[in-house]
Amino acid sequence: METIQLISLALGVTWASGINLYATVFMLGYLSITGNLELPPGLEMLDDPMVMGAAGLMYCVEFFADKTPGVDTIWDAIHTFIRIPAGAVMAAGMAQGMDVGPAAEFAALLVGGGITATSHATKASSRLLINTSPEPVTNWTASITEDLAVIGGLWTALNYPVVFIVLLMLFALVVIWILPRIWRTLKALFRRIGAWLSGRKSDPTPSSIPGQTRRDILKTLYHDARDNPQN
Repeated sequence: METIQLISLALGVTWASGINLYATVFMLGYLSITGNLELPPGLEMLDDPMVMGAAGLMYCVEFFADKTPGVDTIWDAIHTFIRIPAGAVMAAGMAQGMDVGPAAEFAALLVGGGITATSHATKASSRLLINTSPEPVTNWTASITEDLAVIGGLWTALNYPVVFIVLLMLFALVVIWILPRIWRTLKALFRRIGAWLSGRKSDPTPSSIPGQTRRDILKTLYHDARDNPQN
């Protein structure tokens, strides 16, 4: 495998690990046992049946947890301590296939951890924002889109490395632009909910409006926070 392919795949693995670690590990193992990918020495254990079985089992658990409103946010919070270290370790393992020294491997560890943390933070923040919406359809749509993105991203990183690197750079620019806006919207939303629950809101509370359901209340709070993210 050429150096550019290894670099692209290492970037792809770390990016994908922040979104769905178990799908990433299983796909790498599958590509290895089918002869489509030669894993570097540091990651040869990924095609072990035990590793693939564990990754497949956890992917099945995540498949349902990731599509349940509220549960997906708890799942993401727990996996902050799993996805980021795993992505960093796999980046270092990929670096071993480039015949580089320990310093370069440690640099790959740091960069890989940073990329994984970025994609994980983007996923977790967007899911938290989605969970403020009363309907559950967006959870399923977001989860399935993320799964397809992981598979498509790894395939692109392996077969079209230059294209993937360009797409990853565009992803980084989008994250820099959108992540602060998501956080401001969430902050405004939580502030409004806190004011409503504590009774500090001067306007009539949503629950006092005749015929308004809990879903209507959540939708009102969501749209108010989204339209006024800096309030």
